[in-house]
Amino acid sequence: MTHLRGITWDHPRGHSPVERAGRDFRAKHPGITIEWDRRSLKDFGDYPIIPLAQRYDLIMMDYPFTGTALASKALVALEEYVPADYLEDQRGNSVGRSCQSYNLGGHQLALAVDAACQVSVLLRDVMDRLGVAVPSTWDQVFEAAKALPPDHSIAIPWEPTGAYCSFVSLCANIGGDGIITPERGLDPDVGEEAARLMQRLTKIVHPTSFYLNPIKLMDFMEVSDEIVYVPLCFGYSNYARTAKAGKVLDFANIPGKDGKPSGSILGGVGLAVSEFSRNIPAAVEFAMMVAGGEYQRTAFFEAGGQPGHRSAWVDPDVNKASNNYFADTLDTLDQSYLRPRYVGYDKFQVQAGDMMHNFLKDSFIGGGGKSAREIVKDFNACMLSEIKGG
Repeated sequence: MTHLRGITWDHPRGHSPVERAGRDFRAKHPGITIEWDRRSLKDFGDYPIIPLAQRYDLIMMDYPFTGTALASKALVALEEYVPADYLEDQRGNSVGRSCQSYNLGGHQLALAVDAACQVSVLLRDVMDRLGVAVPSTWDQVFEAAKALPPDHSIAIPWEPTGAYCSFVSLCANIGGDGIITPERGLDPDVGEEAARLMQRLTKIVHPTSFYLNPIKLMDFMEVSDEIVYVPLCFGYSNYARTAKAGKVLDFANIPGKDGKPSGSILGGVGLAVSEFSRNIPAAVEFAMMVAGGEYQRTAFFEAGGQPGHRSAWVDPDVNKASNNYFADTLDTLDQSYLRPRYVGYDKFQVQAGDMMHNFLKDSFIGGGGKSAREIVKDFNACMLSEIKGG
């Protein structure tokens, strides 16, 4: 009997589809069992990759860890096991740069089984009733906030991780792909413009924004009409299906400086195989099943997953079952921003989250905090220190 251990994250989108896949895989391979452990959403983005690779055969991972994984040789280079035509299909059916995000140094270190970025969340029926259009520019976001009655508002999930992600999304929306380099860090002018925009946004967002992650914010929107629009929030297609409580949510492309939904920070999940595994061929075969187009648009989606294969995103049945979530946000995914994957960048993200969170809280309160220029200077100093240290 072959036993594989996997680590995923503790949300139905993270654990339900891979647990279903483990059962489906065992039905085809009775001699192989797969056991899945779960970690928190914060640990998914923060916990180091090397200790996970030492404990687990299969790892659901965030792509900024690829730099560290490549340098440490902790993950299997999948092109050594996966047929070339399969990888070509993955590249050709990538949602945005999801597939590319796990390819570094010429090696495919994970398969993009889940695709996501920051999108907009809304209560469309409430906004329609109030006569407030879904914004396509940041100026329109402020106009929408003014048009809302006192008992309705706009919010953004600005706990530390969300604060960092929103800042990077705005920077990329303003300055494009080349905003960060390992020599300079973040373009200071772009960073300052984005930070000033965030300071303005602190004056119109719901106060709970500073304490809610995307999941908690959408849980709140399911049961209350108080928050009707969120311009930047990692999308969860689960909330566009049958609601756990209350209502089904609507999703849309993000606003942009010029009306284009570009620059949203790419997220998603890759399924990687540990180089320490004693059963690499079996683990790779499982990963290939999960990432394949047929499985992605059927069993994976049906089990609550958010597919990474493009065929699922454009599938009429998948969209019908998800309130058109995928079709309504695909433009944002296709124009999303690929975060740096330098060694050390994964550690920097944790510090940057706290930094941006405190900056936004100080701006909301209205005194004593850092200026936009100062926060960008600190942001860069921290980033370059971790990259050089890594």
